[in-house]
Amino acid sequence: MDESMNSSKKKNSFFNKIKNHRYDYWLIGILILAAFLYAWNIWEAGEANSFYTSAIVSMTQSFKNFWYASFDPAGYITVDKPPVALWFMAISAKLFGVHGWSVVLPSILFGIGSVYLIYNVVGKRFNKVAARLSALVMTLTPIAVADSRTNNMDATLVFFLLLSVFFIQKAVIKNQQRYLWIGMSLMGISFNIKMLQAFMILPALYLYYLLAANTSWKKRIGHLAIGTIFLAVFTLAWPLSVDLTNSNSRPYEGGSETNSALELAFGYNGTQRLLGQTTGTGGAFPGMGSSSKKSNESSSTSKSSNNAQGGAPTGNQQGGNPPGGNGGTPPNGNGGGTPPNGNQQGGTPPKGMEMGQGGPGKNGKGGAGGGAFNTGNVGPLRLFQKELGPQISWLLIVSILGLISSFVYYRGSKDKWYKLNIKRNELILWAAWLVPVAGFFSVAGFFHPYYTIMLAPAIATLSGIGIYTMFKQWKQKNWKSLLFPTAILSTVSLQAWYVNDYYSTLSIVFLVVGIIISLIMYILPWIKKGSLTTKSVATTGVILIMLFPAFWSLTPTISGESAQIPTAGPDLLSSQGGGMGTNAGGMGSQVDTALLNYVTKHQGSAEYLFATDDSSTAAPYIVKTGKAVMAMGGFNGTDPAITLKEFKQLVKDGKIKYYYSGGKAGSANSEIVSWIKKNAKTVKLSSSTSSKNSSTQGGMPGGMGGQSGTLYDLSSIYK
Repeated sequence: MDESMNSSKKKNSFFNKIKNHRYDYWLIGILILAAFLYAWNIWEAGEANSFYTSAIVSMTQSFKNFWYASFDPAGYITVDKPPVALWFMAISAKLFGVHGWSVVLPSILFGIGSVYLIYNVVGKRFNKVAARLSALVMTLTPIAVADSRTNNMDATLVFFLLLSVFFIQKAVIKNQQRYLWIGMSLMGISFNIKMLQAFMILPALYLYYLLAANTSWKKRIGHLAIGTIFLAVFTLAWPLSVDLTNSNSRPYEGGSETNSALELAFGYNGTQRLLGQTTGTGGAFPGMGSSSKKSNESSSTSKSSNNAQGGAPTGNQQGGNPPGGNGGTPPNGNGGGTPPNGNQQGGTPPKGMEMGQGGPGKNGKGGAGGGAFNTGNVGPLRLFQKELGPQISWLLIVSILGLISSFVYYRGSKDKWYKLNIKRNELILWAAWLVPVAGFFSVAGFFHPYYTIMLAPAIATLSGIGIYTMFKQWKQKNWKSLLFPTAILSTVSLQAWYVNDYYSTLSIVFLVVGIIISLIMYILPWIKKGSLTTKSVATTGVILIMLFPAFWSLTPTISGESAQIPTAGPDLLSSQGGGMGTNAGGMGSQVDTALLNYVTKHQGSAEYLFATDDSSTAAPYIVKTGKAVMAMGGFNGTDPAITLKEFKQLVKDGKIKYYYSGGKAGSANSEIVSWIKKNAKTVKLSSSTSSKNSSTQGGMPGGMGGQSGTLYDLSSIYK
């Protein structure tokens, strides 16, 4: 009886809490906006990132494939990233079937979750106004929208990093170190989403706990030491499980040179991102982050010489990470649609689409659409350049001035200027997130523009808090009243520069309006005006600087983009498409019906439908059929995953009957390819091969730029 009454009380208490909870309807509105931007039109996703979608198809077929993130159903080779983000996608695909929207669904949910976490962590230490503004800025960050609409790992990574911050902040607030252990464990899990990219914010977390924890210095260090053990366990659990497993009992670790997950983490996905990609690509990429005039000229020459070949980079036929959109046949087997430029034959890309250049802005100018390899020139202002800025930096100036403003605003009345307190510790956390990550992107040798989503949480929080404090200081008649109008004026000027490549007249009007509002804001505090006038002018200024980030964020939603190289900007709305990130095309070549019909009909008992050079050629066939296709050299065709002797044995055993030469024949495959061409018979297919096996972007190497491949029959070699 007593137990029943207690249970009833608990139940009533639970529902009473829900009933009496005060909801922030501004937050609900922001979350609805985020859901719309991230999810609308996602049913147009096609294959999304076909490189990862093929892995998801494979991962749903066996636990072994699931654990190792195998690229192909036969478990021959993995993708070049750890599996945690793909696990969520594979579970979604298992529940709902493999569709573009189902594999993207986890990213959408994690993107929305990141907006809520931003609101939560800011609101706990500051106020609802700052929290709402921070959540809104996060929602309207263009690259955050574009990333959340793909099955890449970045939106998932940002969510887990923010979740780690949430728990470590909770450890400080509650003074309970178990939350620190959870937070550090989540950092270890984050490592297994995208490896060392996650650890870019690790120093910020250590610094924050050291400064903010309400206990002795000795205990703080002890807590962090225990937390580091949790971090190490969750970081190393998966890669060690790979490296300690006999290589014959698992897939080859794609992207690595030594079949090692740890080598992949600290090499290809580690130091080479900073210093420039040199493995798995056939050489460092030209034109990426050049800091000298000479290197820029060299890059320009390289691009020009390759234009006739569809823009394939000189000296780098292997490319980098998945360099395209989601072309090809969607999982439901329907056609992949018309590519943005209407040219399924590939060939010469639109002006501004060559390697190292931006997407085709208005009148052919490189614009905010960016490109797969377009990251601007190395230097302190790199993030403000047009290659990266329109994806992430719309409010970067506001965040910097906002940090100064808020640090001053939250100084205790009797404290020295440098003394820390609860709110300043929070500001240091976000500054310690912003500065190292911005520094990395300012000097790094290899990354894609969409990686800059790593800056979004820090920019969002510092902008939201800073707008609130700058407004409060603006009413004062001293130097601090200059911060708000300066932030508006400088931000409007930067944004007008970005917009000018697309809408020149509108950018001028925008700039003039911004200057007028800024001048009024400079003058207003020094004359007596009512609070209503003050709030109206300030609100107008904030709305003004949010207009174009909102429009850029809307472009992936309107265009239904879900690309391998996500991007945002008006290029997505044009007939030519933008950069490498349009929904209708990209890396994944269209499935060649004649090729597919032939190998399916004659596969027999062979384990593989056919072998080919690289993952980008194999992916659409795996997604469409669910059958194993061997990508001999991994993503770039350069992974030393199989020897000639091993390949011969597979042919002899009847496990591989066909080889298709339509992909990127990297150095790792050269001996095998030479042997095949010397001994195998050529299969004549219908003329549909050359027209269908092409890149919709018309600029990628191998059989993806309008060049037809050749099918070889291997089964007759040992007869």
